Amino acid sequence: MVPERFDVVVVGAGISGIGAGVHLQDKSPDHSFVILEGRENIGGTWDLFKYPGVRSDSDMHTLGFEFKPWKADKSIADGPSIMEYLCETVVENDLQRHMRFGERVVRAEWSTPHATWTVQTARSDGSSGLFVCNYLFMCAGYYSYKSGYLPEFRGLERFTGQIIHPQQWPDDLDYTDKRVVVIGSGATAVTIVPAMADRAAHVTMLQRSPTYMVSRPDRDPTANFLRKVLPAKLAYNITRAKNTWRQQLVYRRTRSHPDDIKKLLIGGIRMELGGRYPVDKHFTPKYNPWDQRLCLVPNSDLFAAIRSGRVSMATDTIETFTETGVLLSSGQHIPADVIVTATGLQLVTLGEADFSVDGVPVDFAQTRTYKGMSYSSVPNLATSFGYINASWTLRADLICTYVCRLLNHMRATDTRQCTPQLRDGEAQMPRRPWIDGFSSGYMQRVMHLMPSQGDREPWLNPQNYDKDKKMFREGAVDDGVMQFTNQAKGGIDATLATSSPR
Repeated sequence: MVPERFDVVVVGAGISGIGAGVHLQDKSPDHSFVILEGRENIGGTWDLFKYPGVRSDSDMHTLGFEFKPWKADKSIADGPSIMEYLCETVVENDLQRHMRFGERVVRAEWSTPHATWTVQTARSDGSSGLFVCNYLFMCAGYYSYKSGYLPEFRGLERFTGQIIHPQQWPDDLDYTDKRVVVIGSGATAVTIVPAMADRAAHVTMLQRSPTYMVSRPDRDPTANFLRKVLPAKLAYNITRAKNTWRQQLVYRRTRSHPDDIKKLLIGGIRMELGGRYPVDKHFTPKYNPWDQRLCLVPNSDLFAAIRSGRVSMATDTIETFTETGVLLSSGQHIPADVIVTATGLQLVTLGEADFSVDGVPVDFAQTRTYKGMSYSSVPNLATSFGYINASWTLRADLICTYVCRLLNHMRATDTRQCTPQLRDGEAQMPRRPWIDGFSSGYMQRVMHLMPSQGDREPWLNPQNYDKDKKMFREGAVDDGVMQFTNQAKGGIDATLATSSPR
């Protein structure tokens, strides 16, 4: 099989991959690239999930790209609106010609003598694809597209109704006038419950433990005003800066004054539901705010559904599924015709592909993370991973900027390889989790598979926008840790002289 050759292979055509394509065209225009997508459409998360009410859980002025203003009135946007925004981005930047669909990456092998990654794909038609590149940019997200996470529920097979995971939502599901139980307490459950309550006979949100929630309007009046009086890009930049500052301020406050923020959040829910509602039982977590992700409730829709009687809360553990519903440990039985298991995602490392460097398999759990985007001793590889305490795209944009700086530096210095290498004494650094101080189950289940942080820069994944801005935009590319080697013979273009047209 004759491989197709490019300077850069981008894996994934969701928010991160589309952003990578635009940044490469803008900041590294002399590099050829291809975007490989395992599915048949762009969008990633926003094309995959079809459950009722699917929406963003952060504002689109920060979840949107830094280079493309969000112009819709609603800043908390539904899935179709986000897909429209992504499609516009692809068309406006002529990215279609760079995209290959039905190309799921299964293996990537680095060769130092050739300074290339050889990337093998499994195609949707059953055949295989082969691509060769100098730099591999993984933008495939952090969870498995094959299936969501489902705990081992006793008696699951006994239930005679429908059991649905939000990641595999059927197009033909009719839940009109049916009793629905949604198992979960995270963003997906908080979205699905009020959306299904409009048609269902009744919806019960069944959670093992509560999650912190906050109600906000789905429209940003400041953004909508600024867009009327200022050019769109300027209005967007101001709103983006405002919202980013507010996100970081709230997060820092939860770290420094957790009890104050806890009182504020719980107090807001008491005002929503009234003094007699058992807020302590159903809405008061045992952990501090932002030890797990804060759930957004736009326009108080969940609380309005509870007040109307269309939604009930149940906080307990499941003893067993029955033929007609769920039996809780307390002895309460919740009848159901449909059960939705909003129990989370299956996190994976680098899109579930196998990697090797010069014939040696890479175990990413044994590596250290370089700036939260690359891996010790693994050449010419970056991963786009956003924020868990703010909008994903804020960090994805920064990583794209830095990857372009790396590529441009290699081209300017006629080097073909950039490898983060531990210096003397750094191999003995304490191992800290890749995501530190975040107790959500979906993260904790896979931390042992992820690279670890050290105790000093650049072996950190700070998850801090202000620090990341300085690190990615202004920090030295040649910092003594990232080693630039493998001199090009006759110039770097000689490596991929047979590249596909740019």
